[in-house]
Amino acid sequence: MICAKRKSKITIFNSAFDNTTIDLLEDLNAPAYKIASFEAVDLPLIKYAASTGKPLIISTGMADAEEIAEAIEAARDGGCKELAILHCVSGYPAPAADYSLRTIPDMIERFGLVTGLSDHTLDNTTAIASVALGASIIEKHFTLDRKGGGPDDSFSLEPLELAALCHGAKTAWSSLGQADYGRKSSEQGNVKFRRSLYFVRDLKAGEVITKDCVRSVRPGFGLAPKYIEDVMGKRMITSVASGTAVKWGCFN
Repeated sequence: MICAKRKSKITIFNSAFDNTTIDLLEDLNAPAYKIASFEAVDLPLIKYAASTGKPLIISTGMADAEEIAEAIEAARDGGCKELAILHCVSGYPAPAADYSLRTIPDMIERFGLVTGLSDHTLDNTTAIASVALGASIIEKHFTLDRKGGGPDDSFSLEPLELAALCHGAKTAWSSLGQADYGRKSSEQGNVKFRRSLYFVRDLKAGEVITKDCVRSVRPGFGLAPKYIEDVMGKRMITSVASGTAVKWGCFN
């Protein structure tokens, strides 16, 4: 999931988000609530938002582990059943080096919640990298014009950049998969380009295979190179021409 904040929403989420605002948003049937980092220490507010029964997302900028745990407890005490937290650095913009993305898997293990990233860096690299570390939600500020003069415009994504983030995050997510050492479907046609053992001179039935008879070359239709010592000293059962792939049935 990618959340993009338009500057028209900043007043609600970052400045005057209180119980009255929640009441207003309830009248508007808001589907979920996002608690900004600056409000993450306002435990009564979190409880009130949680009491609506709506899903809740809490950003954790400036909050230490104890404060994050307190915010989570407040949400649970308020009745929240669907809770997510966002690793966040409350710098605007924030340098990528401040993000310490390895915090994300630690948060997942420590708090056991859906965890994402609220990203205030100037490009998409940090956000896309977070996906590989377990981020399930990405939040980015969004504007139609970075030169529009709004308070968030200078560090917000423009439309083409947001589209690139969506594409990059989806690609990163799809590339994760599971631990798998098996041959992949895209590799099947390239197996023939591996090395294997081939006879490099003509041999007659009854001749003994010596080192000058066999080499490891491409393509990969013969025995694997690891078997070359097993082949040495064997006696040919059939005659073969130079360039023939070495097979188990050729010798005994």
